[in-house]
Amino acid sequence: MKKDWYLKPLAVAVTTVALGITAAQAQEGHKDLDESQGAYQGTESAVDPSAAKSVRTPGAPDLTEDEFEKAKEIYFQRCAGCHGVLRKGATGKPLTTDITQERGLEYLKAFITYGSAAGMPNWGTSGDLTDDEVELMAKYIMHEPPVPPEFGMPEMMDTWEVLVAPEDRPTEQMNDLNLDNLFSVTLRDAGQVALIDGGSKEIVKILETGYAVHISRMSASGRYIFVIGRDAKVDMIDLWMEEPSIVASIKVGMEARSVETSKYQGYEDKYAIAGAYWPPQYVIMDGQTLEPNRIVSTRGMTVDTQEYHPEPRVAAIVGSHQHPEFIVNIKETGKVQLVNYEDLDALSTVEIETSRFLHDGGWDASGRYFLTAANESNQIVVIDALERELEEIVDVGKIPHPGRGANFVDAEHGPVWATSHLGDNTISLIGTDPEGHPDNAWKVVRTLEGQGGGSLFIKTHPESDNLYVDTALNPGEGPSQSVAVFDINDLEAGYEVLPIAEWADVGEGVKRVVQPEYNQAGDEVWFSVWNTMDETSALVVVDDTTRELKHVIKDERLVTPTGKFNVINTQKDIY
Repeated sequence: MKKDWYLKPLAVAVTTVALGITAAQAQEGHKDLDESQGAYQGTESAVDPSAAKSVRTPGAPDLTEDEFEKAKEIYFQRCAGCHGVLRKGATGKPLTTDITQERGLEYLKAFITYGSAAGMPNWGTSGDLTDDEVELMAKYIMHEPPVPPEFGMPEMMDTWEVLVAPEDRPTEQMNDLNLDNLFSVTLRDAGQVALIDGGSKEIVKILETGYAVHISRMSASGRYIFVIGRDAKVDMIDLWMEEPSIVASIKVGMEARSVETSKYQGYEDKYAIAGAYWPPQYVIMDGQTLEPNRIVSTRGMTVDTQEYHPEPRVAAIVGSHQHPEFIVNIKETGKVQLVNYEDLDALSTVEIETSRFLHDGGWDASGRYFLTAANESNQIVVIDALERELEEIVDVGKIPHPGRGANFVDAEHGPVWATSHLGDNTISLIGTDPEGHPDNAWKVVRTLEGQGGGSLFIKTHPESDNLYVDTALNPGEGPSQSVAVFDINDLEAGYEVLPIAEWADVGEGVKRVVQPEYNQAGDEVWFSVWNTMDETSALVVVDDTTRELKHVIKDERLVTPTGKFNVINTQKDIY
């Protein structure tokens, strides 16, 4: 199947009776369905469907072997990211056989066809699945879920490779690149990253990595870039070599999102950590070679109902500057683990119960408090990394998705951290100064109105007076191909819209504009114009002072660019 299927807007067209309600009632229910939310939740799993063992279940409709294999592929591409590999429920509802067999075939067919106002995409009426495929999937989910294999130390060791040993690496930088102003750019569908010089805007190197690199993270020293693909492949790039090159790699599972390195004083670059979606676990590795040292499963009880969850995925991981610890988000169970790496033979962990469906987040400006989205709970969780405790849980808008968020000083309310949202058009500003502004601390002190839902990233810089908000997954062509920019010093004035995709002038295609990222000086902002593989993509550079187009980077090698990570801003947590 085409990798760009999820870029299609999800049209809702209910014209018949479904699930026991009238067509008019169904249409009315869909008024609350944010199409950008459906696009986000439909993201495919990187688990290889062929690796999951087929299962036949009493009481379920018969499927041939070929039908079962086809259904597995559709499920892992379109459903597992929301409902979970084991169908125990994650962002989406559980699809266990006691539920699906009770509902019956016709009910399931209607539900898959028309979706729901709660965020289930309308796979049939949108045209993404044929009638036959809808019926196939309804039958398939009445069987027990195929379980992918585990991925433990033997499997990791089989994939671990040191391409250049530490003793064979240079002892000083061997190129003349300004590493602080280098950008690591994800070329999503090509399975590559591009290293681009922030000054010349030239591509320095294209590196083969895992599929759909999710993030790039810098080592504490700024020498190494660690990237992790959705397929759980971790690559370690040495920027000091004559040509920056991958010096070590490993697969930590079958699907993953997060990687980080040790940042605490005295432990800089000593360890790396990667978290997996499948199997649900994280692994602590040697920071110079990626040799795996400790694997920790995250399976356990949820914070609310205290029920066992077999698939709590590892979302964001950040390295603490307050203690020799990694802060690890356990998505489905709603727990944050502070993993102390002083002694890997006696691993010490503080587990903090927070709110379910933890996702991404970042530090406040002081580097003491970690603010992270519990996206389906519509909350931001605040962790005090110094005291190693929960500080607060803050209600915000619908489905917060901050990336790492944005830190700045609100003229009225003092220091704040901001998040935008997938499910509505608001931007929430949370007070982050308990000493200087105690009445505002850990409260939403201001709510801004943006272009619309579907925002993935929000960004500013200490040297900037601007706050940029993308709306990459908004179903509207206008919002998805532009960005909103606010004046931090006059937030009530509203926003200006910058036509980024129009400036890129790349021709036909979806052209979603995603992820503002500043250069080292904070006087330029880079945007990805993310097109499909068969169309032209680009990077657009905007002058932050004038808000005018400064440069367009076009190159046939820039295939589906998405995330961009400036070395110094990522290394120093500047956002």
